[in-house]
Amino acid sequence: MQNVSSHGIRARSALVRAAVLLGSTVLVAVTAIGLSGATASAAKKPKKGPLSITKQPFGTTDGQQVDLYTLTNSHGMEVKIMTYGGIIQSVKTPDKRHRFANVTLGFPTLQNYVDLNSPFPQGGPYFGAIIGRYANRIANGQFALNGTTYQLPINNPPNSLHGGINGFDNKVWSATVVPPTSSNVALELHYTSPDGEEGYPATLSVDVTYRLTNDNEIRIDYHATNESATLATIVNLTNHAYWNLAGEGTGTILDHNLRLNADHYTPVNSTLIPTGAIDPVAGTPMDFTTSTPIGARIRDNFSQLLIGHGYDHNFVLNRPSPTDTSLILAAHVQEPTSHRVLDIYTTEPGIQFYSGNFLDGSLVGTGGHTYRQSDGFALETQHYPDSPNHANFPSTVLQPGQDFNSETIYQFSTGPK
Repeated sequence: MQNVSSHGIRARSALVRAAVLLGSTVLVAVTAIGLSGATASAAKKPKKGPLSITKQPFGTTDGQQVDLYTLTNSHGMEVKIMTYGGIIQSVKTPDKRHRFANVTLGFPTLQNYVDLNSPFPQGGPYFGAIIGRYANRIANGQFALNGTTYQLPINNPPNSLHGGINGFDNKVWSATVVPPTSSNVALELHYTSPDGEEGYPATLSVDVTYRLTNDNEIRIDYHATNESATLATIVNLTNHAYWNLAGEGTGTILDHNLRLNADHYTPVNSTLIPTGAIDPVAGTPMDFTTSTPIGARIRDNFSQLLIGHGYDHNFVLNRPSPTDTSLILAAHVQEPTSHRVLDIYTTEPGIQFYSGNFLDGSLVGTGGHTYRQSDGFALETQHYPDSPNHANFPSTVLQPGQDFNSETIYQFSTGPK
């Protein structure tokens, strides 16, 4: 989901507190490779071996240590996650010929993320980051709750985007290695957002667990608790990974075939705020109910594509009832040359499809190549944009003492499905 002029905003002035906690029951080794080796795209086939999780320093920001964790499964699939923003920095997975490549967009250094991922006021892409307290946009940065109208920072004029100027994407999260099982390795990240941070009411305790399985899945479990005894708050968490299943930095994603489990979407106004309508996709370029190349209709003279400069829309997932939160298939993507497949499952009611419209060639990725328009796509599982201001949308209100739980799975495979 994209800023009209770029893709998000952040300030660098806030002090960030972090602590990295390692479980004493789990062996954690420091990798021998340097930072340049840790971030480059890899085409060669890695050695298969046991499940593992390793840790290495990745730099400092505002005087706080940032670490990079590498999770590897027994098939050689590798995921790198940093404590800054809970960012997924690299995902290496095989193609049909068992050649591995990094399929997520990102930067090679921590300083790149600090300077370019969500700077204020020019905006940035939010590559791979945890987004909160509220993913997506809130109209005019305002919502009413607790008998009060709350004003959030306006970082995507005239709206508030992705939790504000200093959102979860630029916090240093504490990390705990989860005891491994025979089928997965996992990393739990924690951050406590104090009452009033970025204008949001109530203290919110947040845990995000990344789990890599031997089924080549990245399972993300989101858990948050409203710790206030009196104040309700709003919560909408997601991850902002961009994907290119041919390999990051290889070029366009417009040839990727996309299928969305969504018969409806939420059209937007000129500032990308939902109008409140829930419209059918049938007969429009928004129809991905059957597998269709992303670029097949992206240049159509359709008002919603003109507003977003491409796809930047929330799709309403097909569920048996508005209250259903079962884990369902939300999206299926296949790249025609590598035959890599990405299936996305979620408990969320919506998925924001963004076609990389504002990547403009000014950012250099992990593999040393520039990212241009539509060189990556995002599929962000979440509640609908601006839900607090639309009574007909699923609620994002979290009452005092209430828990929020959500799960999303990125499953990688090869071959037609």
